[in-house]
Amino acid sequence: MFRLLIFCVCLAAARLRAENVTNLPPEMTGMAEFNTAFQAWDGEKFAHAGKLFKQATAREPNNATNFYWLGVAEFHLMLQLRSTPGHDAAAETAETAALAAFTTAVNLDSHNAEDHALLATIYGIRIGENWLRAVTLGPRAMSHSKTALQEGATNPRVHYLLATGEFYMASGDVDLRKALDDLLLADTYFGREAGSIQNPLAPHWGRSSCHTFIGLTYEKLGNRARAADYFRKSLAEHPADNLARTGLIRVTSIKAKANP
Repeated sequence: MFRLLIFCVCLAAARLRAENVTNLPPEMTGMAEFNTAFQAWDGEKFAHAGKLFKQATAREPNNATNFYWLGVAEFHLMLQLRSTPGHDAAAETAETAALAAFTTAVNLDSHNAEDHALLATIYGIRIGENWLRAVTLGPRAMSHSKTALQEGATNPRVHYLLATGEFYMASGDVDLRKALDDLLLADTYFGREAGSIQNPLAPHWGRSSCHTFIGLTYEKLGNRARAADYFRKSLAEHPADNLARTGLIRVTSIKAKANP
C-alpha cells in the first residue's frame, strides 16, 4: 500500500510538471529552446525556437521583445546554416526573416540598441555578399550603428556585433587593432553583465562568440599565444564553437610553433 501511495504521488508530480511546461508562454519555452540550440549549435532547434517566438508575436503583435527574440533565433539559424555547406537558400530565408523581425521590433521600440546593432550587422553581411549594395544599404547600416551606440553605450552585444563588422571590414593592422579594442571593451561589458540580476527574457548571449573573435583578431595580428587563450575561453563556454576549435588547432599546430 505504501509503495502504491508513493507511486501515485510521483505520478501526480510528473503530471503537474508536464502541465506547467505546457502552460508556459511560447516566449519562455522559446528561450529554453534557443539556449539549448546555441549550446549545441543545432539548426533544427534554432528553427523550433523561431517558431515558438513567432507564436509569441502572433499572440502579442505589439510586444517588441518577442520580435527581438524572433529575430535573434532567425539570425543564429542563419549563422548556423552558413556554417554548413549546401544550405545557402535556407540561410537566405532565415536572414530575411531576421531582418523583418528586427525591423518590426525597431518600429515598436526605437530605443532598443540591440535591434539596431543586429540590423546594422545584417546590412553589413548583405553588403559583404555584393558590394553594389553598399550604395543603398551602407547608409542604413551606418545609421543603425550610430543609434545602437547612442542607445546602448555600455551594451556588450552592441559593441561585440559592431566590432565583428570592423573585423570583417579591416584592411590592415590599424583596422584590426581598432576591432580588437572594441571587442575587448565588449568583453569588459559582458563581464559586468554577468554579475547583474536579469529577468528571464533579458539577453545574455554573445560572450563566447566575442572571445572567438578576439582570438581571430589576435591571430590575424600574429599573436598566436593570445589567440589560443581566447579560443580556449570560448570553447570552455561553448564547446560546439567550430570557429574557436579550428582556430585553436591552427594557432597551436606544429607548423605555427615553428613559424612564430
